[in-house]
Amino acid sequence: MIGQILATMLPVFLIAGCGALYGRYRTPDIQGLNVLNMELFVPMLVFAVLADQQAPLQDYGWLALAATVVVLGSGIILYPVARVLNLNLKTFLPPMMFNNSGNMGIPLLVLAFGEAALPAAIVLFIVEMLLHFSVGLYMLDPYTSIIRRLRLPIVFASIAGLTVNFSGVALPGWLLETLNMLGGVCIPLMLFALGVRMLDVDFRDWKLGLIGAIACPVSGLLLAWPMIAILDLPGLQVACLWVFAALPPAVLNYMVAEQYQQEPHAVASLVLLSNLGSLVVMPIVLGLVFAAGYV
Repeated sequence: MIGQILATMLPVFLIAGCGALYGRYRTPDIQGLNVLNMELFVPMLVFAVLADQQAPLQDYGWLALAATVVVLGSGIILYPVARVLNLNLKTFLPPMMFNNSGNMGIPLLVLAFGEAALPAAIVLFIVEMLLHFSVGLYMLDPYTSIIRRLRLPIVFASIAGLTVNFSGVALPGWLLETLNMLGGVCIPLMLFALGVRMLDVDFRDWKLGLIGAIACPVSGLLLAWPMIAILDLPGLQVACLWVFAALPPAVLNYMVAEQYQQEPHAVASLVLLSNLGSLVVMPIVLGLVFAAGYV
């Protein structure tokens, strides 16, 4: 089991470490890479996975519901915590809700459970992203229009992929292979960009970061547990949900906070320390998942 955990975690942190090392001595245009990734490679992967007839997406409805409960529920149960500790709600709650389902989640789930976990990883990623760009941005600026929030390539790719899948149209093998090859670029690029981004943050608000490093996985796991008990999820989806619930905050929270000038340094500390904390949290969660025999 230790070998399985190491085989899963080491590639994730080695690739991120390569990004940090490269970024330490060079100044890559990581913003340009992220734009390319989010506007081209990620939508291609999302469309390819959703459009593939071998992925029966009707089997992932309950997983999507569970993921929604984990994301939105984390904000609800941590609201009183933020009030008691006198934390800025707009600074603290979004990173606790919107986790690293892209940069870390997709590679981690595929490495841990194989290619069979990719559809579940994509479904979890889409749920988190759609909620982030709707509910999350509304939390920071309630006056931004819904159309502007959802006018994203990943949204169009999701709708197109779901349409193709549910219509029963079979795409040519060569087209799916092309999309999969281009979309496959996004997974290592996400991890590489994560490593570079980690160089931009500091420990100025380390106390807030420490609170987030504990609160983020705890709240997610507390919400995943009743959903797994209530819903009749297959073993692989249960394993993916446990990992999803324990993921640290997405690096995107830092970029959004910077855009909206919502205490970006504090959000950076939340993201940094929570992602560092995942070095401890994720092996424990993976160990429990493997020991439980879900996969």
